Amino acid sequence: MICIYVSVPIASFRKGMAREYLETESLPPPSTCYGFLLSLVGEQDRSRHKKVRIAPVIIGKPDKSVVLRTVWRVKSKPLGSPGNTRPDYQQLLTGVHLVIWIDSSSEDLTENTLESRVLAALSPETRGQIERFGGLSIGESTHMVDEVSLLDRTHKLDMSLNVDLFVVHRRGRITLPVWVDHVGSSGTRYSTGSLESRKLGLAPSCEELSLISAE
Repeated sequence: MICIYVSVPIASFRKGMAREYLETESLPPPSTCYGFLLSLVGEQDRSRHKKVRIAPVIIGKPDKSVVLRTVWRVKSKPLGSPGNTRPDYQQLLTGVHLVIWIDSSSEDLTENTLESRVLAALSPETRGQIERFGGLSIGESTHMVDEVSLLDRTHKLDMSLNVDLFVVHRRGRITLPVWVDHVGSSGTRYSTGSLESRKLGLAPSCEELSLISAE
């Protein structure tokens, strides 16, 4: 199990049922974290690392604001038709600091697991070998990441900080997606859990992490 630190100046993690008013979750869902990690290591096949386990952690309380923006909804062709755009309010988070726990012990792969590839992407000796394209973002493509680094005892963060960890729990009060069906919604899978206060340096158990799976 490894842990990485991620800093994002502006982000929005849209709630799945949000339509007219685009609300944001307080932290990125496991599916969003998984997509971000695939981008980090340059993987285009999103099924490559299924069964990896992920736990997002939010540090502090990001500032929340609301903006009026243009939103695309494809209702007619061609795509540039005026009826496909409309103004909607969207919540934004400013000054987002995250920690993501990654556990590849359940992956079907015996080598080149997501854990090992993330370590390679962040290592000064091997990060130049990673092939990827476009900017690195989490959530929307315009929400660019400022910093990604491996979290360890030498990191600048205080390991005794109290943070909110998304922990899998059958009777939890929060439901977040672990796999998103981009064509419809029938194939979307969810993880039920709760936000629990933990010390930053205290690793969760494998069972507390969300399993990334389409099944």
